[in-house]
This record gives sequence, structure tokens and C-alpha cells, in this order.
Amino acid sequence: MLIRISNLCITYPRAPSPLLQDINLGFAAGQVTALLGPNGCGKTSLLRAISGELPHSGSIQLFGRPQEAWYRTQKEHRQLARRYGLLPQHSNLSFAFTCREVVQLGLAPGSLSVREQGERIEHFMQRADVWHLRDRLFPSLSGGEKQRVQLARVLSQLSLAERGDEKILLLDEPTSALDLKHQHQVLALARAIAGENTAVVAVLHDLNLAARYADRMVMLAEGRVQADGTPTELLQPELVEQVYGYRGQLVDVAGYRALL
Repeated sequence: MLIRISNLCITYPRAPSPLLQDINLGFAAGQVTALLGPNGCGKTSLLRAISGELPHSGSIQLFGRPQEAWYRTQKEHRQLARRYGLLPQHSNLSFAFTCREVVQLGLAPGSLSVREQGERIEHFMQRADVWHLRDRLFPSLSGGEKQRVQLARVLSQLSLAERGDEKILLLDEPTSALDLKHQHQVLALARAIAGENTAVVAVLHDLNLAARYADRMVMLAEGRVQADGTPTELLQPELVEQVYGYRGQLVDVAGYRALL
């Protein structure tokens, strides 16, 4: 397991109860896992705990080592950054960088020649369908365009890993600002990245998108894991009603199960 979470608990000051408690999960390379659940159930907080941004009790291991061990020296931190990427839900970047320059931020200074940097920037901007935006100023983009440019940046960062290294990619609501076409493109890309020796963990709200592209679904509610399994196992009206308070109807659409 590239990520192993044991007995994790997250508590906010003055909150009547823990946001998350007794969370025990593992995430492996080659798999897309969708984190699901109602608003406020702790999906983003779980990603932030994995990334080291949020205090928690319990333990988190990344690549077989305790999370805190990766932050003891700058060298170890840089080693982690080459194998671990996080795409946040929102970008606070307001400088007048071009989109090409934003993607270049994912490549450590001096790590590649100018030619190699240019090739990688173009490659990952093409994969995220933003190459045509390369000379646009980042702050001028729509929310969905910014998400895709930032995805290209994170993928360029992961490209610095050594050949054969396993990697981690965390995605916090990567489709929240995207149109229908790009929702499917981004999640199809996530599946492709998982096939490149990567554990992909994505916070999603759309159950049908999750069922179509994820190998595994983890449903959170009331501070705990309510269900963990394949889309076929979890996309059930009774379970969805238990977690979300909404009972839908399952239909088969072109070989896919969908909840209406």
C-alpha cells in the first residue's frame, strides 16, 4: 500500500464531536479510489491529513514510511515531492503568470534542460487539454480552465520521479468546475495515470461519474467509513439512502449502472 491510514481521528476546536474517527484505509498503485459522502463529512479534510496540512491523531504512512519522516530534512521532502502530488479544489494563484509558466512551476529548477522542460510542459498540457491556453494569463481563465492547468502542473511534478517509482496523486473535487466533456476527460486521464504505477485518490460528488471511472469507492458519513468496495457493490439505492438520505433508482445505460 502506498498510503496506509490507521486509527485516524480529526477534531476541530469547539466541535461537539470528531469530524473523522477510527479511519483505517489503504490505497494501492494502479487503482482509482473515489472518496464520497455528503457535504461536510470530511472528504477534503482526509486528503489534507494525508498531505500533512491538517493535524490528526493516529498514523499515516506514505510509501511505507511514517508521514512525518518525509519532512525531517529538505532532501527527504524533495524526494517525496517527486512522487506525491495534490490537486486542491481551488487555486489562490493571482500572479500574472502565463499558463505555460504555471505548469513549469511543477518542474524543480535545474532538474531538466530547457528543451526537456519544454517537452514535458507541452506533453502534460496536451494531456489536460490546455495546450491552447499556454500563452493566456492564468488569472484570466475560468474556474474549469484553471483546474485543468493546475492538473497539468501536478502531473509535470510527478514526472520527476525516478523510472519505476510508485507515485501518489490526490485530487480534491477535480471535476467541480468542469463542463461535461472535461469531467469525463479528466477522470479518464486519472484512470490512465493510475495505470502508470500511481495510487489515485479523488474526492467526488457525482456518484455516477465515480461508478464509471473509479475502481473503488469509499463512502464517508457521520465521521466514519460507511462503505468501502467496488462501484457495483456500493451503487445500491439502500446504501445511498443510508449515506445521503436520498433514495434513487438504478438503471442500466449502455453497459453502465446509473443512479437516478
